[in-house]
Amino acid sequence: MIADDEELIRGALVALLSLEPDIEVVADVADGEAAVAAAVAHRPDLILLDLKMPELDGVDAARRLLRLVATQVVIVTRHARPGTLKRALAARVHGFVPKSTPASELAKIIRSVASGERYIDARLATSALTEEESPLTPREIDVLRLTRDGLPTRNIAKQLGLAHGTVRNHISSAMAKLHAESRNSAAATAWERGWI
Repeated sequence: MIADDEELIRGALVALLSLEPDIEVVADVADGEAAVAAAVAHRPDLILLDLKMPELDGVDAARRLLRLVATQVVIVTRHARPGTLKRALAARVHGFVPKSTPASELAKIIRSVASGERYIDARLATSALTEEESPLTPREIDVLRLTRDGLPTRNIAKQLGLAHGTVRNHISSAMAKLHAESRNSAAATAWERGWI
């Protein structure tokens, strides 16, 4: 199964992988929520998830669907940041590859992961080992992720089940840690470093 919000990329992946004699694409969807639903409906052996999709990003979709379906998950991204790799590994994904991977190599990676191996792009793994740790708490990360999605603080509070003042405190703390002048610049900085 393939989940990617870019129709051209998704269509190309479906077409190229369908040429492989031992690979069958059983579904393709455009967002993370649809990926979870399609995974439950089709029970694919392996799922390719784009990292950046609307509604639910690839890592969050992987975390959710791996609780529901016994499958292998490979994250495919053009925004390959080491912090994002760490999030993906914490979500128990089985592979993490840049979109610059040639199609023939991707087919080999799919076969390898489907046979039970794990595949992490070597350049991303090297970067992850040398990257500084995030100073943010898990709750600050949640708040900044929703801030980056454009939600006002009252909506963030509602979505996370927190008091409005608590959300403001998390934002202030994150801004101080990241030396940011606004909540949006704190969210941008955290995203650039791969922490959200």
